Amino acid sequence: MGIRLIRQDTRYRFLEWRRVFAGISIAAILASILLFLVQGLNYGVDFAGGTLIMAEKPQELDVAAVRAVVTELGVGPVMVTEVGDPAGTARNAFMMRLGIAGEDPDSQRAIVTEVQSALNAAFPGISYLQVDAVGAAVSAELVRAGILAVVSAVAAILFYIWIRFEWQFSVAAVIALVHDVALTIGMFSLLQLEFNLAIVAAILTIVGYSLNDTVIVFDRVRENLRKFKKMPLVELLNLSVNNTLSRTIMTSGTTLMALIALYVLGGEVIRGFTFAMIWGILIGTYSSIFIAAPTLMWFGVKRDWSKPDSAAGTEFSKIDA
Repeated sequence: MGIRLIRQDTRYRFLEWRRVFAGISIAAILASILLFLVQGLNYGVDFAGGTLIMAEKPQELDVAAVRAVVTELGVGPVMVTEVGDPAGTARNAFMMRLGIAGEDPDSQRAIVTEVQSALNAAFPGISYLQVDAVGAAVSAELVRAGILAVVSAVAAILFYIWIRFEWQFSVAAVIALVHDVALTIGMFSLLQLEFNLAIVAAILTIVGYSLNDTVIVFDRVRENLRKFKKMPLVELLNLSVNNTLSRTIMTSGTTLMALIALYVLGGEVIRGFTFAMIWGILIGTYSSIFIAAPTLMWFGVKRDWSKPDSAAGTEFSKIDA
């Protein structure tokens, strides 16, 4: 007999709280937009441009002294932060971000060489773990590419679900995805975590994960629409969410276990990515239950899937085996 975290015959009435959770989500989205407009994001070198240097030294290192040495060079704004080692090994590492280093690659390399020479003289035995330099034009192009990637993914999802189900399902899924992306950006703005290309990759992964969870629920909704033609829609949606709840909790739970391990033990380089993924899994699971399903109820759906309904939208489910 298998182990079950959630009983198979659960009857939680999720949609009875739809107005409460809709209000919470709308408030959270508005707060995220306000944070983005007022506080903005802490763009990494990928988007802001400049030079990123990560280094370590065998002995204890004073971050203030590192900042003072580099500031004297006059290479632009300097931000230095300590990098901890989550594995517990003694390590004296720091991450330094410099201002825009110009468009000329030779000029960028000269600045990096100048900074490294000054650090080598001030702190003998220092070693460099990572050096990245991005010009302003390249960073602007990366911003455009990142936005285009997210928008294109959401548009493709809108089209796919429209073809796979009906337009009501498509719009409900996209609203849930926009909710997830907005709250993720809002969280990064609130905490001022570094926002770089890895975070864009995490957002695209979140979109895919949340979509998968939403499609599982929608597929069960479609099955139940065929099976229970007279059941009120709110009860049918509650039934569908309960039918898939065990799978949702198991999938999200096992994914979170792996991500938490990566967040704790994976080191500073992937910490932003794993944080975005952890937040995205939590908010994506929430939106599949409390955003996508209630939105579907507000739009309404075709009740009898055994007959074609030209007014219900475009759907090609009849070709399914």
